[in-house]
Amino acid sequence: MKRKEFAVIGLGRFGGSMVKALSEEGVEVLAIDNDEDKVNEYANIASHAVVGDTTDEAVLKSLGIRNFDHVIVAIGDNIQASILTTLILKELGVKHITVKATNDYHEKVLSRIGADQVVHPERDMGRRIAHNIVSNNVLDYLELSDEHSIVEIVASRRLGGYTLIDLDIRAKYGINIVAIKRGKNIIVSPQANEGIKQGDILIVIGADKDIDRFEKNLVEE
Repeated sequence: MKRKEFAVIGLGRFGGSMVKALSEEGVEVLAIDNDEDKVNEYANIASHAVVGDTTDEAVLKSLGIRNFDHVIVAIGDNIQASILTTLILKELGVKHITVKATNDYHEKVLSRIGADQVVHPERDMGRRIAHNIVSNNVLDYLELSDEHSIVEIVASRRLGGYTLIDLDIRAKYGINIVAIKRGKNIIVSPQANEGIKQGDILIVIGADKDIDRFEKNLVEE
């Protein structure tokens, strides 16, 4: 099977971290920036690293950008360049385009011109950290949409000793426990008769308002 090929445009903090993470996953990564120093910094990390102005269609064509499975536009300090680059990628027929937005207006424009996925790394990380700080029981928080999340919650003594059917969490709260971490073991899609022990880590998916209600009623000490 052919390995997926990725391109990352813009090698600031977000783009650079994407290049490192993708490279660690063993996939082909092309790193692109108009700053030669940044390109040199990632020359030994990415599969290929090139200096280029991605607002120039000829440059993107010369790189064979349409052949990449996924292109991440991580240009952070120049909204115009980010939008123009995304528009050219779309017109060239790139299969999947993820773009970093710097504000809500930027996101609206990117969505209008056809970006497949728009991310707000700073905003989303801020929300994630804030959620973790506010609740002592929340270990991790991943936003799926504006209203739905996956959350890792530590089971308090209020939950210890009960089975899932005893708690009837889905009916009462509208959320699902999709897995339970217990030490080094992970119970995926736990059965209704699965007992919960204090200290278990519950992987919960659902609407934010329902997760919050569950935390307040059954989790928080």
